[in-house]
Parts: sequence; C-alpha cells; structure tokens
Amino acid sequence: MAPHSNYFHDVNLDFSDTQFDLLMQKRIHKVLLICSSYDAFMLEEDGRIEELIFNEYVLHNLRYPPSFVRASSATEAIDVLQSEPIDLVISMLNIGEIDTFEMAKMMKSICPQVPIAVLTHFSREVSLKLEKEDLSAVDFVFSWLGNSELLLSIIKLIEDRMNAEHDILEVGVQTIILVEDSIRYYSSYLPHIYKVVLQQSKMSMREALNEQQQMLRMRGRPKILLATNFEEAKELYDKYKDHLLGVISDITYKMAREDTFKVKAGFELCRMVRSDDPHMPFILQSSDKSNSENARELGVGFIYKYSRTLYSELRHFIVSQFAFGDFIFIDPETGQTVGRANNLEAMQAIILTIPDSSLQYHASRNHISKWLFARALFPVAEIFKRITPEDFQDLVQVRQYIHQSISNFRFKAGRGVISKFDRTTYNKYLTFARIGDGSLGGKARGLAFINNILNKHKLFDKYPGILITIPRTVVLSTDIFDEFMESNGLSQLVLDDLSDEEILRRFLDCPLPEKVIPDLQTFIGVVSNPIAVRSSSKLEDSYYQPFAGIYSTYMIPRSCDDKRVFLLLCQAIKSVYASVFYRSSKAYIAATSNVIDEEKMGIVLQEVTGSQHENLFYPTVSGVARSINFYPIGSEKAEHGIASIAYGLGKYIVDGGISLRFSPRFPKKVLQLSTPEMALRDTQKIFFGLDLSPETFVPSTDDGVNLRKMEIADAPEDSVRHVASSYDHQSGVIMDTLSGLGPRVVTFSNILKHKTFPLAEILAELLEIGQREMNNSIEIEFAINLETPKGQPKVFSFLQIRPIVEADQLEEFSWDGVDLSKALVYSESALGNGRIHNIVDFIYVKPESFDAAKSMEIAAEMEELNARFIQLKRNYVLVGPGRWGSSDSWLGIPVKWSQISEARVIVEAGQKNFRVDPSQGTHFFQNLTAFGIGYLTINPFLGDGVFNQDLLDSMPTEYESDQIRWVRFDNPLDIIIDGKKSRGLLLQNTEMEKPSE
Repeated sequence: MAPHSNYFHDVNLDFSDTQFDLLMQKRIHKVLLICSSYDAFMLEEDGRIEELIFNEYVLHNLRYPPSFVRASSATEAIDVLQSEPIDLVISMLNIGEIDTFEMAKMMKSICPQVPIAVLTHFSREVSLKLEKEDLSAVDFVFSWLGNSELLLSIIKLIEDRMNAEHDILEVGVQTIILVEDSIRYYSSYLPHIYKVVLQQSKMSMREALNEQQQMLRMRGRPKILLATNFEEAKELYDKYKDHLLGVISDITYKMAREDTFKVKAGFELCRMVRSDDPHMPFILQSSDKSNSENARELGVGFIYKYSRTLYSELRHFIVSQFAFGDFIFIDPETGQTVGRANNLEAMQAIILTIPDSSLQYHASRNHISKWLFARALFPVAEIFKRITPEDFQDLVQVRQYIHQSISNFRFKAGRGVISKFDRTTYNKYLTFARIGDGSLGGKARGLAFINNILNKHKLFDKYPGILITIPRTVVLSTDIFDEFMESNGLSQLVLDDLSDEEILRRFLDCPLPEKVIPDLQTFIGVVSNPIAVRSSSKLEDSYYQPFAGIYSTYMIPRSCDDKRVFLLLCQAIKSVYASVFYRSSKAYIAATSNVIDEEKMGIVLQEVTGSQHENLFYPTVSGVARSINFYPIGSEKAEHGIASIAYGLGKYIVDGGISLRFSPRFPKKVLQLSTPEMALRDTQKIFFGLDLSPETFVPSTDDGVNLRKMEIADAPEDSVRHVASSYDHQSGVIMDTLSGLGPRVVTFSNILKHKTFPLAEILAELLEIGQREMNNSIEIEFAINLETPKGQPKVFSFLQIRPIVEADQLEEFSWDGVDLSKALVYSESALGNGRIHNIVDFIYVKPESFDAAKSMEIAAEMEELNARFIQLKRNYVLVGPGRWGSSDSWLGIPVKWSQISEARVIVEAGQKNFRVDPSQGTHFFQNLTAFGIGYLTINPFLGDGVFNQDLLDSMPTEYESDQIRWVRFDNPLDIIIDGKKSRGLLLQNTEMEKPSE
C-alpha cells in the first residue's frame, strides 16, 4: 500500500459539532382527520387516536406527538382548514357528500402547502378505482390494514420529506430510499422499516452523554424517502446519494408517473446505483420469484413478496446491510464472526485486535463509516468515508488512524457537555459529569460555564501544541449533601455551638449515601492524578455574595492502592461538608444576611493539574487574572486587565503570597523586575506542593494539612527552569537562565519575555471572551502544566470564573477644591466607587509600635474587637501595615475575613521598612471588593497618599493596646471613592465641594 496522502499524520482533525437541535425543525403538530363516525370508531378501536399516537411516541422515545381534529364531512373539514392551523390532512376514501379527490383539490387551493394523505381499505376494486383517479392534489395514498403504527409512519414519512433537504444536505443525516408503487405493500413496509429505524435510534442514544443529548440525537435518525416510480427514485438518488444508507426497491414499476406501462425499472435503478458505489446496499423485492436470479447476478439482496417470513426477512436485510445494530467483523474467507462492537468505545478497542484480513475487508468497503453514519456519528463517519486502506503505508497505520481518530472525536464530544455520571460508561473522555439531580452549586456552575465557553469559541486546541480545558471533573450535586445530612441526623447538630474540630469529628463518623459509593470508586479508577475536593455551595461565587475561599478545599494523593484513595476521598468529601458549619463560615453567612439552613453544598472532584517531582505534585504555573485592573501602572489601563502568577499550587496566591503581577497587554513590563534589587526582594521565595504520601492526609480543619511549603532554591531544576532566572553576583544582573551563580529569581521571563508559552495571549483572549459572555468584569483562576510527556500538548487548565461586583457608580466628583490638609486618609490607589455613609469608628495599628513578629497577636486582637462591632451592629475604618489577610505574617496581618467582617473601609499602609504591593488576586481581596468595601493603598513615607495620624493620636480612645488604637468621631466621616480616577478620601467633616449635578 503506497501512502497516497497525509491522512495518517492528520489525526488532529477538527470534528465540528453536529447541531442536532437544528434538525427536524418542521413538525406535524395538528392533524385533520376526515372520516365518518364509523370509520373514526374503527380507527380508534374504542380509544382516542391521540392516545394511540401518544403511546407510539412514548414507545419509541419520541417527542412532540401531534393532536387530532376530526371532521365528518367535506364542508366541516374545509371550515376547520380555514379556521385552524393544520399541518396534515388524512382523509378516508369515502366521505359521502363529495368525492375525496375533488375535496383534495379544494383544500389545496386553500392551503397548497398542507400535505394530504388518503387512507383506504385494501381491495381489488379500490385498486382499480385509484388507477383511474386524478391524484394530482393528493400527496400519498395509504392502505389501512388495522395497524395503528401506520398513522405514526404517515406522520414520520411526511416530516422526513419536509426536513430532508436541510437535515441531509446541511447536517449529514442519512437516508433510506424505498421504491414501491403498490399502495398495499408500502403501507405495510413503512411501519416495519420505521420500527427498525427507531430501534436503531435508541441504540445510538447510548452514545449521548446526558438526557438532553439523548433526545436530540433521536433527531439524527435516518430518514425514509418514498418513491413510486423510476423518475422519482432517480431524483431522490441524485440528490441524496452522498448520504445514502441503502435502497429498498420493487422491480416492476413505471418509469414516470404519467406512464401507462410498468417495466423492470428496479434492475436499471440497481445498476445505476452500483455503478457509482459497488458496495451500496440494495434490496430488490418482487412477487415474481424468478427475479431472484437476476438479483443474485447483480450481487444484491432479494425478497419474495409472498414469503411467509417477508417482514422478518426485510428486517434482517436492513439490520445487516444498512449497518444497523452491532458492527460484526467477519473473516472474508469463511464468513465467520471474528469480532463485535456495540458502541463507539468498543469499536475503538476492537480495531486494534481484529485480523488484518477482516480490517482490510471492512475498511475497503466503507462499512465502518456507514455504521457510524447509522448511529448519527456524522463528523467521524465523514472522515472515514473519505479514506481507503490504499491511503496508508500498511494496515498498522490504518488501525492507528482509526483508533486515534475515534479517540479525538470522543474527547471532542465530551467537551462543553455536562454528562450524567454512569458508572457503566464513565471513561477518560468525559470532561464534566454530575452525580445526583440537585443543584451543581456556584463553583461547579462556573466550571460548567467555562466548559461551554471553551466549546462555543473553539478554544480547546486553538493554540498549537496547547490544550485549553477544564480538568476532569465530577460534581456531587446538592441533593447528595441533603441526603447525607438527613440520613445521619446532622441537621440539629450543626445548630449547636460546637468547636470546628468537634463538628468535623461528627461528620467524619457518618457514612456517605450508599448510592454514591460505586460512582466514587469508578471515578477513582479513571483518574490518574491527585484529586482536589472543592466546595461548590449554592451561594458560592454568586454575583453579589461570592463566598470565595470561605469553605475548605482538600487535595488527596493518587496512589496505586484504590481502596486507600477511596477512603481518603470519602474523608475529604465529609470534611468539605463539615466546613459549611465552621465558625468562620457561620460568621460569613450572617454577614451576608443569609440563613445557614439555606446553604447547600455541592462537591467538585477534580484532577489536579501538574506533574510529579519526587514525592511532590504541583503545576508549573498557577494564577489569577482579572479583566479589570484597579491598580494600573504606566501605560496600563483598567480595561487591560491584570494577572498574578506563581510557581506551584495556587494556594500560594490566594493566601496572599508574593506573586508576579503583569498586564496581559504588556507582559514584558513587570514592575517587580524593573531593578535587580526589586526582583530579588519582591518575587516568590517559596512554593506549595502536594505531598504524595497518603499518610500525610489527615482530616483536619486545616485544608492545607498535606501541602508542603518549599523554598524556590530547593525546586527541581528541570521544573523551575520554565519560570526562574538567576542573579549573577559578578555582573549584578538578572540572567534569563539558571546559569548564574546567585540565587534563583522567579521572573517567568521564558514565558512572558521569550514566549515559550503564549500565556499573555491566552489570558487576554479568555478575559475578553469571559467578560463579554458574562456581561461583567470577571476573575479567573488557572493552572498550567508545561511538563507533559514528549509529543503531548502543554495544558492550560481553566479552573474558575466569577464576576467581579463593582460598587455603585459615583456621580462625577470634582477634586480641584479638596483641601488634603484636612484629610484623614487620601489615596491615589483606591478600589471601589461611591460614597460610604454612617462610619464613626476608626481603628488603626500604631505604626511606631508595630512588630511583624506579633502580627498573629494583632489578628486575634482584631477578632475580639470585630465581635464587639457585630454586637453593636456598626462598621469601622481599618488601617494597618502591609497586606491584610496575608497567610505570611511577615507581609501583613494574617486575619481571616470573619475577623474583620465589619470593616467598611480597609487601608493598607506601607512603612519605610514594610512596603508591599496591594493584595489584588487573593480570595481575601475578592471577598472584600464584592461587598463594596473601600480598599485603599498608601505609602505616605514616599509621598504616596496621606495618613493623618497626628489627628487620630490626639483623640480620646474607645480602646487601646500596645499595637492597636480605636477612636470614635462625633459625626459620620465623609468617605468618597472615585473608581474612575482610583482616588479615595476620608474626611472628618463635609466641608468640601459637593458632587456636580
């Protein structure tokens, strides 16, 4: 076999989505049935026609059953046609007052687009009568044989004809052409053919990933098109031959409708079809047994019409010849079965093992593509239809090509879809699945939205050599949480005033619902990386009350001991459930005016992005990016967005560690790297990795119990080389390699400057698309693995998207007349927008006595003060050094949100020996801004902003300690934050220029 093409090398083919929702757009909704009362009774068989049809629709998993309107005379029928929207007319042959065919002409003159079918009892006299009638106004004549399935067939046949051109030519739906001029035979054939086709559609539904897809895939079933003469058959064939499963044809019929004589036109039609495609399935049927010999010479099937097993033979031919049912691989020499595939997964597996002779036989006859077409798997079927074994060097390449193409298609099909978890079919190709029928929760909804965006904008493989995706995800919906709480009697327990440790212990003692156990075991069997167990509460990441970082996220290692991994997974799930009722969570819920009983917890189980380094696992890059930059510097603008990235697990960023800040529009301009001194001082020194030893995961209220904090200097060189530079002592410069003799500096220069990975371009596009899709400023979380196996794409994992809620807009404010000498605080790096009212309390950490070593004590002290403000139902201004909410006590005061939840304005004030960047990018930062809290950054010692400590020191105190001072004003402070100009001002009085009208 010579390689005639590059098909084998092009296994990353773009499989476009089949738009099943656009199929079958034209439907029969209302049928006018014209018949006498007696005929109606006979048709209904003591029941209603609607019920018969409805039952047929339910039996075949069909939707949209039509309704029926009955008329007993031509006059009544025409009145109905003129007054109601009718899609189909079915009339009995004898309606009394007027000839049926004359009535049909009258109806066509009124509604020419409405199809008309005549239903008649079968007899020789009727047949002779019909041969003499003018049938020009009648679309079809059917013979009523007492089978209610005929009504379904009539409706489906006409719907197929109505939708054929679009569905077949535009989407690729397949067709079966039936050529038969005998009313009696096509009236009996059609119900049997449709039954086989609808059964095949049920089988193809198994390839769907959820119930919605199953219903939509039914629309992709093969269409049946009826011709009653050679001319009609040729016209249908010429139009749809590229989408043909096969032909069922009578032998003796007219060449054209107006012809008088019947000829053996079936043979001519067969020769014409087989000349185009020698392997096209063709079934001839005749009442003359002698025609079987001619059929044998033509190499096609033959059915004797008078056979006692006519319909079973017909069914057998359709199933075996039109690629319905299982794919049967045969030995071409013996005809023996050598393999069987009942779905796409089985086909992918068996293609690697069947004998060469069988593969050659089926591949050269397009059997595989036809089987795929019959199952409505159009994109991959189209690919296989265009190739033959001669396009490859050998059968090894054929196998690999088919296997890899199916693999790529299955990955593509699993993207952008929320599949229903089925332990019998769950596999590595499914990106997002759900267990349970309740809500997904906020975080999972965000992930589902991301999945949809990536699919909608075809971003998965837009960048060469890079896969943009969400990690493999399974969601336990909130009804699993409800069942866990109820079955274990935990509802009352959580209302008691118990310690966090006691709540966790009680939760761990309770079993998960029995029904999810095998699902979790199946999930473990599919994933190969460690598993992140993340919260996804109903309130989490909602538009106006984001709960980012409030609940716990645990990571468990993936070892070869599945039983142990399963135990750890169950413990982690129950630990996340317990975190809903920890004291900090309750305080947050109360602060947002929610009721804890309203909170429901979903669980996101997700493969961790990254690679293994000895006994640690972590990604090359973790990051947070926002579509709006509240702290633009230089040529940056607010709408350019901002990103913060770090080496290792993202917990380092969300806990407030020193990350690298850059604008995706200006990735080479990084303030932290502007001088070697700044680079050495203001870049990442430590990173987090997941300890892969199973014994390190011990259920705890600390969700970072098995995360190890490591020095950048100790990171493996083969990993850190992607992100680190080195300082050269001799030249005093930062080198973009690790060849310098000095310390490593995490600059990400290889990525941002030398573009070894197009991070800035990807972030810019994702932020722009995400903001447009959400119609709101957004924040995203991501992780990147650059250490994938050779030949495999680098992975950009899109982990989360959430809206950034900006404060109410401030009227245009004039700063010209503001006397800054009267300002308590003035900042030109202010986050927020609007006026803040009714604040009289001011708490500040005394700069002169601040000791970073005592920052933990300050956090505990603030918790006690905050509790007093909760009781007083008052808010306050809070000023302190460095980053509020940092997990590193040397960068600021490590408070949690619940410890300062009543603060309405927060000021980060740098000192001469304690200057840090704003906390943008942390969960703490996200939660503060979400509540419209004024957030100011000042460095007065550099002339950047004002802090009138002298005025505050002169005031009497409500409370004072070695580190903290609390003063109270007689009148509310005037607080203005101008988000457009990034300015913030706190004044003791209101003697200033009012907002302009």
